[in-house]
Amino acid sequence: MKKIMDKIKIPEDFILGAAVSAWQTEGWSGKKEGQDSFLDLWYKNAQHVWHNGYGPAGATDFYNRYQEDVALMKEIGLTHFRTSINWSRFLTDYENAEVDEDYANYIDNLINVLLENGVEPMICLEHYEVPAVLFEQYGGWGSKHVLELFLKYTEKVFERYGDRVKHWFTFNEPIVIQTRVYLDAIRYPYEQNTSKWMQWNYNKALATARVVKLFKEKKLDQTGAKIGVILNPEVTYARSSAPHDQEAARIYDLFFNRVFLDPSIKGEYPQELWQLMDKHNITFDYTDAELEIIKANTVDYVGLNLYFPHRVQAQTATWNDEVPFHPSYYYEKFELPGRNMNPHRGWEIYPEIMYDMAMRMKNEYGNIEWFIAENGMGVENEHRFKDETNIIQDDYRITFIRDHIYQLLRAVADGANCRGYMLWAYSDNVSPMNAFKNRYGLVEINLADNRNRKLKKSAYWYRDLIHSRLLDIDSEQVYK
Repeated sequence: MKKIMDKIKIPEDFILGAAVSAWQTEGWSGKKEGQDSFLDLWYKNAQHVWHNGYGPAGATDFYNRYQEDVALMKEIGLTHFRTSINWSRFLTDYENAEVDEDYANYIDNLINVLLENGVEPMICLEHYEVPAVLFEQYGGWGSKHVLELFLKYTEKVFERYGDRVKHWFTFNEPIVIQTRVYLDAIRYPYEQNTSKWMQWNYNKALATARVVKLFKEKKLDQTGAKIGVILNPEVTYARSSAPHDQEAARIYDLFFNRVFLDPSIKGEYPQELWQLMDKHNITFDYTDAELEIIKANTVDYVGLNLYFPHRVQAQTATWNDEVPFHPSYYYEKFELPGRNMNPHRGWEIYPEIMYDMAMRMKNEYGNIEWFIAENGMGVENEHRFKDETNIIQDDYRITFIRDHIYQLLRAVADGANCRGYMLWAYSDNVSPMNAFKNRYGLVEINLADNRNRKLKKSAYWYRDLIHSRLLDIDSEQVYK
């Protein structure tokens, strides 16, 4: 990385926060019969695939310890904190949108405590938390009836918290569940069905537009609040400049990135995506009226979750036409020789994804307002890095954060409309299947000691960064 100066000034209004989700932190304390989410259902039916059997049942016990956590957020100095409302727990009757007052009061209290401590809440309406009963009865987001029920739920949430929350998001990573379940069949209930995958994609894009419309009807846009969606575009690089590799990257981008970026921001799907869906008989069920709703109700801003680059090359294998279509018909993954790796998570470390995605947002998406909603480094067995004071010396995480923020600030200097950086995660938390194997947090969650909390070295570094608003890029830190 070319050195320009020792310290870079961070704009005063640039978000420096952290994120988690409801299901990954709250635990099941207080959860009532019939309030399982899809993730709870998966855990109960396939607990053996979750590392050491840990899952959402205990999580970090945030439901009971949120005041302690918010105090730590204040100590660190987080400007913003993003989490979700667990749809499956917010209601006791999904068809009639009857609110569970115990859970709703917990969310009330959490929002109030955050605001009292100077931390701005950012609320996502769904972070993989579609109710299990709606998944089992209707097929989850494959059903437009479920979409209608989501709107009923959303209306209750807006009515309850719209007076205090100024940052709203429909989904976190809306492409993920169906990709794991229906496209790649690696998660419960393990069904490879590309048509279902595409219908889920469409119904969630339509749901975002419908929620934006509701947001405006409720006049929340007149209160200074904004509505968006949090996407996880995979910054895609072709193996080479050869036309066949460039084509592979372009089609990958259509199926996995533009499938949500374009309808959310531009209000329409790429014409070539329509052609590919028709060609492979996977076009979703839609109406012209629905497409008009998508066109008329684009988001105010977007959060982007960026962790690693995605590299592809042209498909070299002979495709088996007897199996259902999969987008990998057009590409296969490419591993860059000599790449810098996080050996624990198996992900390439390439901070330049921040700058490259920022330039894309500027040049292809009208320079819409956006921010990094997630970025972070998961490391296994972090306890081995504890010093004599029992604090985890996670210099590798400090370097990771610093290098990625540096690339964002480069982009801001070059005109990108990026408004901030949110670290994944505020604390160690449960992840699908990996459970607590890879730790991401500024705050250690000690499972052997009743899930007690302790700041890591990175938390103190982040605190100093937030206070000084100066990013030191002349560090001797190295990845470990």
